[in-house]
Amino acid sequence: MTSQKQLRLGAFMRPVSLHTGAWRYPGAWPDANFNLAHLARMAQRLEAAKFDAFFMADHLAVLNMPVEALKRSHTVTSFEPFTLLSALAMATSRIGLVATASTTFDEPYHVARRFASLDHISAGRAAWNIVTTSNPDAALNFGLDDHMEHDERYVRAREFYDVVTGLWDSFADDAFTRDVASGLYFEPERMHVLDHKGTYFSVRGPLNIARPVQGWPVIVQAGSSEAGKQLAAETAEAVFTATPNLAAGRAFYADVKGRLDKLGRPRDHLKILPGAFIVVGDTVEEARAKRAALDGLVHYASAIASLSIALGHDASRFDPDGPLPDIPESNASQSARERVVGLARRENLTVRQLALRLGGYSGLAFVGTPATIADQMEEWLFTEGADGFNVMFPYLPAGLDDVVDKVVPELQRRGLFRREYEGTTLREHLGLPRPENRFFPADDATVKAG
Repeated sequence: MTSQKQLRLGAFMRPVSLHTGAWRYPGAWPDANFNLAHLARMAQRLEAAKFDAFFMADHLAVLNMPVEALKRSHTVTSFEPFTLLSALAMATSRIGLVATASTTFDEPYHVARRFASLDHISAGRAAWNIVTTSNPDAALNFGLDDHMEHDERYVRAREFYDVVTGLWDSFADDAFTRDVASGLYFEPERMHVLDHKGTYFSVRGPLNIARPVQGWPVIVQAGSSEAGKQLAAETAEAVFTATPNLAAGRAFYADVKGRLDKLGRPRDHLKILPGAFIVVGDTVEEARAKRAALDGLVHYASAIASLSIALGHDASRFDPDGPLPDIPESNASQSARERVVGLARRENLTVRQLALRLGGYSGLAFVGTPATIADQMEEWLFTEGADGFNVMFPYLPAGLDDVVDKVVPELQRRGLFRREYEGTTLREHLGLPRPENRFFPADDATVKAG
């Protein structure tokens, strides 16, 4: 296959590995999730490999699992994303910095201000991962007894997005003249007061910070339900999804890109980036042995708790050696439930087998040599299964080093991945345009990136 088409690669880094056994793997950093020096070293390694972005997910509560499982989880503690990414902005110069912020338990003004600040601090490398928060325990940390219903969370998220992006456009790019001689700091006519009054929010504005370097930080979305896909088509510029195989990936890709067509958005203005768990070996057998050793570190208490979270129901009540019973919908993540139920039915797994698979990592995995992994990535790219991947590392630091030192050079050799960054901003890395200011459109009409 030969083409100028190239992969986009992000690194999913919160937690530093989704695998429950990662912190116990021989040679791993047990405290990697909460050690700034380790995280800075990893960000610098990823930047040297020309990764597009360092992706920082977030939780607004400890995972809703029994203490017997929680005590074995390396995700129980982690940095708040904005604090960490602001620090990493000083330790890096090119890699994008993606932070998760919830539209369910935060306010638009807070989110707009934090991301505008991060974009200025990083010189145009910020991205906002829009989430609606599926963990019901998060509601208890914000003075609420009940979690907002799934579809309503997405309706609120859409208005939240409108307010945040409107606040980012509060000032024209040339509003701040800072004319020392005349004493004029900014031009009042180049400032817009939003004065939003909607179903969920009343926000006057303007934002008390200059327009972000990128116009808007890049918009990322991670939902795969019907509501999530529609929100992505309307708002997102990158989608982090969990498609388990190429057939599912191609169906998701066609669905979301088709929604863009109907909205009149160019297809290349949204990058679809499935999560991919990568285990590298000098031989396929060695890679599989690494994966087996890693999976063997998962405790059943953690496994069954992970299954419960994914299903939105207490799986400890099920017969561990029987098939997964019918699982009704809950107010938790619908796409996670559908994905796990589909896995159980497709492979005829018992509850125990399903739990142990999920307790490690049950999603898309490339386990093999640099060449076989590159083969799979290439197939996904050229058959419209993905525009790239959010890479998940099995353990740190060796699992990350394997990808950087072995897989990336193989992709570069094939012409599938950059050798140098295209510019300085995340929008330039991803080939995305700089958004026009809706209130001062003439300012940005000719400003593009990528």
